[in-house]
Amino acid sequence: MSQVRKVTEIINAQPASDGDGVKLLRVFGGRGPERFDPFLMLDEFGSNEASDYIGGFPPHPHRGFETVTYMLQGKMEHRDHMGNVGLLNDGDVQWMSAAGGVIHSEMPKQTEGKMRGFQLWVNLPAKEKMLPASYSDVSGEEIPVFTLGSNRIKAIAGSMTVAEQEVVGRFTDVATKPVYFDVYLQAGEQLSFPVDSEATALIYGYEGDLSLGEAKTGLAAKQLARLTEGDEIIVHNPAGSEARFLFMSAIPLREPIVQYGPFVMNSQAEIEQALADYRSGRLVKAG
Repeated sequence: MSQVRKVTEIINAQPASDGDGVKLLRVFGGRGPERFDPFLMLDEFGSNEASDYIGGFPPHPHRGFETVTYMLQGKMEHRDHMGNVGLLNDGDVQWMSAAGGVIHSEMPKQTEGKMRGFQLWVNLPAKEKMLPASYSDVSGEEIPVFTLGSNRIKAIAGSMTVAEQEVVGRFTDVATKPVYFDVYLQAGEQLSFPVDSEATALIYGYEGDLSLGEAKTGLAAKQLARLTEGDEIIVHNPAGSEARFLFMSAIPLREPIVQYGPFVMNSQAEIEQALADYRSGRLVKAG
């Protein structure tokens, strides 16, 4: 008999600023990263005002984890020290493994209109933190979309059986085996997601209201739910219109997490080495 997960924590996304003054919502990240292991951070960005995003994210370093940028709407250009150049458009996904070191920029390629999307940080196991960096830029047309009755799942990463249908994402060869779905749930509808009993599981509602589990715990838009252990997650849309949410799950690494800004390692000594490598120009040669 399955054990339906309960909500153990609800977090309100908080206004923040990053890069060159880009306004965004910090959904989670920072203190107590072990609660989200192996996920490290989720940001939602979205504005019709160019002044909120036009500064973008000029060249900056990373080491020790992966970034997943999912563009709902707008144009953002990626450039990195490896010579990669990618233009993210509506629905596109960029998956970058900073690993041993990367220096990149993410800059808007529009001066008006709406820019909206998410960036998720996923930790790397200690044995992969110093591997060479890599980058993948995938068109939204290549991201599988699965129709389950009147509901849909845009499957960015991972796989599972939902409503008796095998849902397989675009990215499956990832160290932490994350599941990352963008789910469209119609009014009055419900979906059940089977998960590993030990997996970290998170639900972020970004449009409409949801209720979770057998207790039907409410989750409003711009809120994240962290769920208890169990092997089933039930998400219901009690409202009169479509709701959209991000579903994220993965097996925890259970390794020490030491973060200093754009560097995420396993010890303070490794952080100091990352800083020294960046200052001396060796960061992008170490991977």
